[in-house]
Amino acid sequence: MQTIAVIGAGMMGKGIAQTSAQSGYKVLLTDVELAIAEAGKAGIAKGLGGQVKRGKMTEEQVAEILDRITPIGDYAPMAEADLIIEAATEREDIKIKILGKAGEVLGADAIMASNTSSIPITRMGATCPDPTRFIGMHFFNPVPVMRLLEIIPGLASSETTIARAREFGDKLNKQVILAGDEPGFIVNRILLPMINEAIFVLGQGVGSIEDIDNGCKLGLNHPMGPLELADFVGIDTLYEIVKVVYQTTGDSKYRPAPLLVKYAEAGWHGRKTGRGFYDYSGETPVPTR
Repeated sequence: MQTIAVIGAGMMGKGIAQTSAQSGYKVLLTDVELAIAEAGKAGIAKGLGGQVKRGKMTEEQVAEILDRITPIGDYAPMAEADLIIEAATEREDIKIKILGKAGEVLGADAIMASNTSSIPITRMGATCPDPTRFIGMHFFNPVPVMRLLEIIPGLASSETTIARAREFGDKLNKQVILAGDEPGFIVNRILLPMINEAIFVLGQGVGSIEDIDNGCKLGLNHPMGPLELADFVGIDTLYEIVKVVYQTTGDSKYRPAPLLVKYAEAGWHGRKTGRGFYDYSGETPVPTR
């Protein structure tokens, strides 16, 4: 495996592209427009520039990494990719549309993956030209820093596809875990109810933002409180994931907290919009309620 194509130049796509390039892969990075893919590469360059300033990388190393990343404006160049990774927003309709287009150029020996936090892999795989060569790869944000890679085979994923996905994760220096194709997989199946419940607790006035987050950081030894983490993940993304798990399982314990719905609808999506459970307009984030 030498060439990786990443569809989606947002936060996750940029992270996957950067990590792959740092591991020696040639990377094709695309989005709905070439300009967005180019901006994605520029964002990677900016982040790596910070590494140079901190003395963690040399300018030569950064140049080598960036040389391996090529922004592209359409799907055709992906025919040379050994692995195509879809890393679009967490909406099944959008992902299926992308996978359909990518499947049209998928090489005869290539495999395809979706970076999803919750959407059933078997269901998405059934829309692909060859479900045996499709698999789930759940990266964690920020991708260059987080060591975990959750690999989720669909019902039709072949043993060869699973092995190649594992090999890719190993080369990225990720700790690979294998998850069953159940709603939320392993990590989010455990994590989401906690974050969602923290939002219920806030909405019901049981505790303040600061007290909820400090309680979990100090009482549970978590590095980040659940509301701070919700802002980091993106409240819109969190809402979409919770909805998928709730609708797929039909279990009321996964019902989205009303306050989560309100924040998502208000456009208060966390760090990326400057406001969520915290206000990020100043030098230090402050609680919004």
